[in-house]
Amino acid sequence: MCGIVGYTGKKEAYDILIKGLQRLEYRGYDSAGVALTNDSIIVHKCKGKVADLQRHIGDGDVSGHSGIGHTRWATHGEPNDENAHPHTSMSGELVLIHNGIIENYDSIKKELLARGYTFQSDTDTEVLVNLIEEIKRQEDISLSEAVRMALNEVIGAYAIVVMSKSEPNTLVAARKSSPLVIGIGAEGDFYVASDATPIVEYTKNVVYLEDGEIAEIKPGKELKLFTMANQKVTPYIQELEMHLEQLEKSGYEHFMLKEIFEQPRSIHDSMRGRLNVQQGLVHLGGVADYEQRMINAQRIIIVACGTSWHAGLVGEYLIEDLARIPVEVEYASEFRYRNPIISERDVVIAISQSGETADTLAALELAKSRGATILGVCNVVGSSIARTTHGGSYTHAGPEIGVASTKAFTSQVTVLTLLALMLGSKRGTIERSRYQRLLYGLEAIPEKVERALKTDKLVEEISAKFKDASNFLYLGRGYCFPVALEGALKLKEISYIHAEGYPAAEMKHGPIALIDEEMPVVVIATKGPSYEKVVSNIQEVKARKGVVIAIVTEGDEQVKEMADYTIEIPEVDEIFTPLVASVPLQLLSYHIAVMRGCNVDQPRNLAKSVTVE
Repeated sequence: MCGIVGYTGKKEAYDILIKGLQRLEYRGYDSAGVALTNDSIIVHKCKGKVADLQRHIGDGDVSGHSGIGHTRWATHGEPNDENAHPHTSMSGELVLIHNGIIENYDSIKKELLARGYTFQSDTDTEVLVNLIEEIKRQEDISLSEAVRMALNEVIGAYAIVVMSKSEPNTLVAARKSSPLVIGIGAEGDFYVASDATPIVEYTKNVVYLEDGEIAEIKPGKELKLFTMANQKVTPYIQELEMHLEQLEKSGYEHFMLKEIFEQPRSIHDSMRGRLNVQQGLVHLGGVADYEQRMINAQRIIIVACGTSWHAGLVGEYLIEDLARIPVEVEYASEFRYRNPIISERDVVIAISQSGETADTLAALELAKSRGATILGVCNVVGSSIARTTHGGSYTHAGPEIGVASTKAFTSQVTVLTLLALMLGSKRGTIERSRYQRLLYGLEAIPEKVERALKTDKLVEEISAKFKDASNFLYLGRGYCFPVALEGALKLKEISYIHAEGYPAAEMKHGPIALIDEEMPVVVIATKGPSYEKVVSNIQEVKARKGVVIAIVTEGDEQVKEMADYTIEIPEVDEIFTPLVASVPLQLLSYHIAVMRGCNVDQPRNLAKSVTVE
């Protein structure tokens, strides 16, 4: 969850670190800090965001050609100055930044306390840096060797970067179950980060550390990689596909709004090269070698968390409808702990924007160990899920900086739609005429989403009427039920209004008790097989004086007469409704949050990439 950045080379490190932290701040913003090496190690850190750190430093000393920086999402210890990273060892010899959780930190801490160590923070990270110092002191070894020996005593997940006074221009980095990437500059300089966003400005050449790998990084020297067993590893250099302009707001007030409006492009890019309407073909190259296993699968299991779980629910509807293969959608955090029944004939699909979600990775490892075919749908090239799975598909949504996922959701749904269409065609479970009609319909979705975005001003006007609401209820049926769940989640995430999504028919099994004139009810009431049933549900709400905001198909007069507010979206085939209907719900949550004065891109207590369990 936390953001890590490091640099060593000929440039002044401070500006590189600060800019890197600003780009990583979506990973956590409880506190921030930097450490720089000159004749000594200088540490600046404080509670708050990167801007608070800059104010805290003021005119302080920020000189040095090597340094590390950190922006924190708190796990061990509350957000305060003492618990902010970087953490220094007791003697001041070492300084360390860390993303992850050291599970056995308490037993290590007790042993170090018995040896006379004292601690200034409540974090597991300070325990780790002192363990490395103790081993380095006892064994009289290099920093990299002390890190390797210490990590062999550690249980948990980590991405770390360590510096030492005695080796001032050396960075030692290591990872296990938390992402870390090293950028190789043209002038012998090196960059380290949790993801590629701080690196792309300086170099396109990167090395993604694998689990259990340690890197010794010295400016002007060859990058040294080795394993926990001290076996040398040859670095595999990849070229970044990311572009710097993707990381800027481009005139939008917030990244979230920019990303909502990027959806026509991101959906198109998720289909590009995969959908050929004229030839009637859907081709997903990343899963081509596993098509037959999916076609013959006894069951497909989708594992995901948060918004990706909602995309998985849409995927369940799509695959069962079009390909007639049984699908189960599991919360990854529960799947791994309930001793699930998995066989070699199962296909497990992991969905994750970052490709680093810790619970989803753990679920994949479990499924893999039991012989299942595992596939991934993620957005980040070179991510852990992409490297762990047998195959899969990238969504090509581009970097998503806003913590509340928008374009990643619709891109995931697009890829799952392509997958369902491909499987249905190969299995012969879709009539050819319907299949061809759906291909044309999918090709038109970017233009339909563009039209749905034109509801922005109307949605903003409606938002002004509900910005002070305490609760919202979202209702949908069929393909629109996951949309209701996602709409409620978006509102909760960024406006801090309590909201719940329900299947519309379940309303009378409990939630209807909450409905009165103070309860806004958002109903996805687009044309489809369940339309008349949803109309009945709206009538039930109105009979109890509920206020209805309805998402309807263009030209719908019946619901317009019943609802208090209507938002029209273009007509699409039922299976494509989530791609279009989610847009006004994203805009609704965005405008309400802005009007409430919430930090839209960095909502409290949340981080973009959940890399800890």
